[in-house]
Amino acid sequence: MKIILFLLLTFSFSCNKISTDDSLEIILNDEIVEIYLINSLNDIRGYCIDMSGYKTDADITKPLQAHSCYSYQGKISVDQGFNESKIIEEEFYIPFFNVCMEVEKIEKSSKLMLNKCSKNSNQKFILNTDGRIQPKLNSNLCLTISDEFREGGGGNPVHLIRNLSIEECNSNLSILQTWGIRKN
Repeated sequence: MKIILFLLLTFSFSCNKISTDDSLEIILNDEIVEIYLINSLNDIRGYCIDMSGYKTDADITKPLQAHSCYSYQGKISVDQGFNESKIIEEEFYIPFFNVCMEVEKIEKSSKLMLNKCSKNSNQKFILNTDGRIQPKLNSNLCLTISDEFREGGGGNPVHLIRNLSIEECNSNLSILQTWGIRKN
């Protein structure tokens, strides 16, 4: 009797879970993605938007950076993992830490910080079809990776780190301003 009840509940739950297109869409769109620079520059693993610190011990109080992508290790790391459906909604949300990307000020050379998601205008970014990530309030500014790098504390080869900021969009800087998203 217990086995039959278990099977009925399991079947009922499974059918209810994906019985509508909306439920299926929510399941599919909540995938974790990494945001990576299209040009890998000097690191064959590429550069991903990353939190300062190591994976689950990352520090939400420090500015975001670009770091060697961890996906070469087989999966997207929690400190580089963004919710895909939120990007479509103009919000760059890191679910493991429950924080959103936020520009300090909507002006040139501003850093990107993390804060509790509040849907404020400094947390609204547009990922354009050409790969530029721009604050919604100023389409003249683009998320830009620094042309200077430093070595991180691990990896083989050693991981590389670059600063991130919002700078004026410039076709001459396209290798530093063109981003993509990918699933592992």
